[in-house]
Amino acid sequence: MPIYKAPFDEVMFLLTEVFPLAHHANLPGFADATPDLLRAVLAEAAKLAEEVVQPLNRGGDREGCTRRDDGSVRTPAGFAAAYRQYADGGWMGLAAPPEYGGQGLPGLLAVAVSEFMTSGNMSFAMYPGLTQGAIAAILAHGTPEQKARYLPAMIAGRWTGTMNLTEPHCGTDLGLIRTRAAKHTDGSYRITGSKIFISAGEHDLAENIVHLVLARTEGAPAGIRGLSLFIVPKIALNPDGSLGARNAVTCGTIEEKMGIHGNATCVMNYDGAAGFLIGEESRGINAMFTMMNEARLGVGMQGLALSEVAYQNAAAYARGRLQGRALTGAKFPDGPADPIIVHPDVRRMLMTIRAFNEAARAALVWTALQGDLSHRAADAPTRQAAEDHMALLTPVIKGVLTDRGFANAVLAQQVYGGHGYIAEHGMEQFVRDARIAMLYEGSNGIQALDLVGRKLGKDDGRAMQALLSEIRDFIRQHGDAAIEPYVAPLAAALAHLHEATLWLMQNGPSKPDDAGAAATDYMHLMGLVVLAYMWCRIVTAVLAPASAAKGRSAAKLATARFFMERILPETAVHLGRIKSGAACLMVLPPEEF
Repeated sequence: MPIYKAPFDEVMFLLTEVFPLAHHANLPGFADATPDLLRAVLAEAAKLAEEVVQPLNRGGDREGCTRRDDGSVRTPAGFAAAYRQYADGGWMGLAAPPEYGGQGLPGLLAVAVSEFMTSGNMSFAMYPGLTQGAIAAILAHGTPEQKARYLPAMIAGRWTGTMNLTEPHCGTDLGLIRTRAAKHTDGSYRITGSKIFISAGEHDLAENIVHLVLARTEGAPAGIRGLSLFIVPKIALNPDGSLGARNAVTCGTIEEKMGIHGNATCVMNYDGAAGFLIGEESRGINAMFTMMNEARLGVGMQGLALSEVAYQNAAAYARGRLQGRALTGAKFPDGPADPIIVHPDVRRMLMTIRAFNEAARAALVWTALQGDLSHRAADAPTRQAAEDHMALLTPVIKGVLTDRGFANAVLAQQVYGGHGYIAEHGMEQFVRDARIAMLYEGSNGIQALDLVGRKLGKDDGRAMQALLSEIRDFIRQHGDAAIEPYVAPLAAALAHLHEATLWLMQNGPSKPDDAGAAATDYMHLMGLVVLAYMWCRIVTAVLAPASAAKGRSAAKLATARFFMERILPETAVHLGRIKSGAACLMVLPPEEF
C-alpha cells in the first residue's frame, strides 16, 4: 500500500528561513502567522492529509463516482465524511477574509496545506480546490450583495464552487462558446447550453454547488469579447438566502477518464437555468481569468504534490528492495543481496525527483507570497511588482511543474521495475493522476505560448526585466566561496535565458512560427533558472549562522549540488533548440503527417 508523510519540516523551513513571514508582519494576516501558529496549522493539516484523506485514495480510484438516474452523483466511500472533517476544521477559509467567515491568514499557507491534501488524495483535494478559485473570482468581481449571499457558505465549506468554460466544440478557443444567456425581466439571466470536463460539477459532499459559467448574452459581439460570466447555483436561493428549488442545471454524464477517478468530471447541461451576472456584461473573460490564474497555480502545485508522494514511495521501496550487488562490492554481505538504493542509476532517478521537489516547493511559496503582496501590500509599487511576478510566472509554474511532475511520477514508477506497473503498489495511479495536470486549465503548450506571446513583452517587458535584475542582484551579492558552486551555474543558466530572450525579441515579431517553435523550450529554460535560483536561496538560508536546518544541511547542499551539476545544464539544450528556429518543424506539408 502507498505511504505518505506530509513534508512538514520542509514547509516550516521555507516559511521561517527562506521566505520568512516575519518580514511581512505589517501585512494583514501576517502578524498572526507566528512560527507557533504555523506549526500548529501545518501539523493539523498533515494529520488530516495522512490519517483521513490519504487512506481514501486507492479505494476512491477503484470505486470512482457514480451518476444516479436523477442526475445526482455519489462520490467514493468515505469522501463525504472526510469532506465534512475538512469543512468543519475551517480549512476552506484559512486565507479567506474574516468579514465573510475566513481566518485571513496568508494565502501561501493555504497553498502549503493544499499540497498536503493533494499528495494524500488528488481527487479529493480537487473538490475544495475548485471552490477556492470560485471564491477568488467572486471576491474580485462580485457585487457586495453577491459576496454576502454566496461567500459565507462557500468559505464555511457548506457550498462548493466550479468553473464552466469548455464546450464540446471548443477548449482553448473560448471565443467559440455557444452557451447563451437571455436576460429575464427580474434582471437575472436564463443560461442554456452544455459544458464538458467540469471538475466537481456534481457530487454529494455539500448542500449546494455554485457554478461560474461563461456564456454569451443576446446581441453580444462574436468572439471572446462577447462573453459574460454568471453565477449559476445548483439550488436557487430564496430571498432570505436559504436554499430553495432546484435550478435547471444537471449532470448529463460523468466522463470516463485515465485518472482522478474519485473526482466527478461532468458534462453539465444548462436548460434555462437562472444565472446572475458577475462583473460587467461582455467582460466575463476578465473575471474568469481571476479564477483561472488561481487554478493554474493550484495545478502547478498538483505536479509537485504527485512528484512528492511518488518520490516518498519510490525511496522507501529502494531502501528495502533487495536485488543484485553494488558495483563496488557487496554493501550488505550478510544478506542475500543489496538494496537497490546502492545502485547509481537508482539514485539518479531518486535525486532527480528530490532536487525538483524541494526547489519547486520553494518556487510555489515564493510565487504565492507575491500573490499575497499583490492583494495586501499597502503601497501601489509593491502591489504592481507582485502582480507582474504573478503574471509572468503563472504559466511557468503551471507548465514546468506539471511536465516535470508527471515525468517524476514515471521515474518513481521505474524505480519499482515491473512492480511499478502493478496496481497494488499505487505507482501507476500516481502516473495516471499526474497526467491530467499537463492538460487542464490550459494545456502546457498553451502556457508556453502565453508566456512567449503575451507575458514577455507586456508593459515593455517590465516583469521579465524585474526577474532578470533580481537574480543578477542575488548573484552579485553572493560571491563568497561557500556558495560559489551554486551561484556560478545559476549565472551561466541566466546567461542562456538572457540570450534566448534576446533571440525571441529579434526573431519572434517577424517570424511568428519561430516564437511558436521556441515556446515550450523557452518556458522550460525559464523554469530551470527559477528552480536554480530557488536552490541558491535555500543554500543561503542553510548556510546562515542561525539556521535551524543545520541537521539537514549536508543533505540540502548535496541535493542542490546535484541539481546544479546534473539538471541545470539542460538550459544549454533548450537554448540550442530555441535558436534552431521553426524551419525543420514547418517544412512537411500536412498530408505527410
